[in-house]
Amino acid sequence: MPQLLLELFCEEIPARMQAKAESDLGEAIKKELSGAGLEFGAVETLGGPRRLTVVVNDLAEKSADVREERKGPKVGAPEKAVEGFMRGAGLTSIDQAEIKSDPKKGDFYVAVIETPGRAATDIIAEIVPSVIRGFHWPKSMRWGTGDLRWVRPLQRIVCVFGGNVVPFEIDGLASGNETEGHRVHGRGPFAVTDADSYKSALEGEGHVMLSREARRSKIHADAQKVCADAGLELVEDIGLLEEVTGLAEWPVVLLGEMDPAFLDLPEEVIQLSMRVHQKYFAVRDPKTGGLAPNFVVVANISAKDGGKKIAEGNSRVLSARLNDGRFFWDNDLATPLEEMGEKLKTIDFKKELGTIADKVERVAALARELAPKVGADPALAERAARLSKSDLVSEMVYEFPELQGVMGRYYAQKQGEPQAVADAIRDHYKPQGPSDAVPSESVSIAVALADKLDTLVGFWAIDEKPTGSKDPFALRRAALGVVRIVLENNVRLALTKDTQVNADLLSFFADRLKQYLRDQGKRHDLIDAVFALGEDDLVAITNRVDALQSFLSSDDGANLLAGFKRAANILKAEEKKDGTTYQGTVNPELLTESQEKDLFAALQDGETKAGAALAAEDFEAAMGVLSSLRGPIDAFFDHVTVNADDVAVRQNRLYLLSQIRSVLGQVADFTKIEG
Repeated sequence: MPQLLLELFCEEIPARMQAKAESDLGEAIKKELSGAGLEFGAVETLGGPRRLTVVVNDLAEKSADVREERKGPKVGAPEKAVEGFMRGAGLTSIDQAEIKSDPKKGDFYVAVIETPGRAATDIIAEIVPSVIRGFHWPKSMRWGTGDLRWVRPLQRIVCVFGGNVVPFEIDGLASGNETEGHRVHGRGPFAVTDADSYKSALEGEGHVMLSREARRSKIHADAQKVCADAGLELVEDIGLLEEVTGLAEWPVVLLGEMDPAFLDLPEEVIQLSMRVHQKYFAVRDPKTGGLAPNFVVVANISAKDGGKKIAEGNSRVLSARLNDGRFFWDNDLATPLEEMGEKLKTIDFKKELGTIADKVERVAALARELAPKVGADPALAERAARLSKSDLVSEMVYEFPELQGVMGRYYAQKQGEPQAVADAIRDHYKPQGPSDAVPSESVSIAVALADKLDTLVGFWAIDEKPTGSKDPFALRRAALGVVRIVLENNVRLALTKDTQVNADLLSFFADRLKQYLRDQGKRHDLIDAVFALGEDDLVAITNRVDALQSFLSSDDGANLLAGFKRAANILKAEEKKDGTTYQGTVNPELLTESQEKDLFAALQDGETKAGAALAAEDFEAAMGVLSSLRGPIDAFFDHVTVNADDVAVRQNRLYLLSQIRSVLGQVADFTKIEG
């Protein structure tokens, strides 16, 4: 079956948009072809700086014929109904309709509409312009006098089916079979007849690597090789690799040199100057572990001198960038962090929550209060908090916002602050994502918790909470950060008592804890069951959930849960029927059956032992106590009738069921547990 080749050739597409656009174009073409009734095989997408390409293999030459039966009115229906049916079905006479019978509804008209299949060429000529006009780009433009919008001016459209051009025009641009290769090395324009001739011409004389994956692999392998050949190591950067893959059609990897004098700048400054401004990879010297005075640049041209002049030119540009970095560095070092911090008084954190300086004061006070709970020196925690935001007004962070905290640490070290203070300035923003490590040093933990808790309490106080998918202040991330810091460092913290977290915010933490534990394979209903007790110590909650999940996965646990639910259901039904609650004290003298006597004794003993185990946070022992109740509860239900004829005995047995609920309720709210 024939093949469809579509190429949209334009000026340079921003690298960040290419991969999604390539995928979206392929999906759009597949959707339209399917909707038009055309069968096809495998679809391949290709893309790069100047082109998006879709290859559809085994595309049918025409769509299938369609036979449709359209049901009409009953025979003998009013004339207007019949006429309306005829118009809708395209009939000129009712004699053209068939008459069918239904045992219940009688005879009715049926119009048989047969639509012949359409030529694929005609369909393609309609859907491609439609896809182009409806294609979504994050940013697009118009050019010339037309109204077509595209990411950059569209220059050529190759549309070939079965070796022939599919003719159409969009905004004065006609489809054809000519494309062109690399701006410098490629020949062109040249004609193509199918995907094979297209690929061989472009990847040969055209000097264009069409496959994104192939370009990415080549760049990565060549970058590692040029570094290894020089006895150096590439500093891996997945994001940068993805970006430069979209910048070069014919990537040539070169190793450049920079002035070693710049190596006294912080590594992060050098790497960001390379990555953000120049799209260079940093290089490390394995002998020293530090950065080497080199960089890797990806050129889009094969130079006759092997790239020597290209590398030298890029070295000069990098020197200019690093000179700027040195200027920022020197200026910032001349200004103490306390002096920088004064400028925070002029910057709003949030109108209702004051300036950043106001936030710093709150965080400092809370960090000092939290310090003993995490084993930190209160004075160091307060000092770190007071300096934690100062670098936000530094020249370096203004140039590179990604370096907030990082530069503060360097400046703190330079002005002689204790290492714990300097590290906390850097680490108090952590974790900034699910893969980011949490702070592990005590001072850093205190400041990180204080900063996030202040943000959360503040936004809850002014009733600005995340809604749906909207979370402009990253409050979910802040709450999850608190959860991770507390759990991964085993911090014992009562959220409501120690940090002024209200019930609504505590519920928000519960949701984040559920998300965190669910990702680790824990059951969300067990978290609800434990949270329902009013517990706000995340470590205690997690330990209790772990023990409860382990217990409920055993036979004793599963059967005890079934027994609890049976007791709870009976109580619920009887309380509703009687219009009262059965939470009274069991009268031992009314216990007549041995099984209810045994259950009463087991519950009395279990209540005492479970309470002691929970007070000692020995959750495994508490689960052991619950396990001992399984037998007496099972025996009770097997041999004792709760709804006895004697009213007093019935009431006493319902009190006994209530005691089951009460004893188990010390461990968790079992009504919230599924199963």
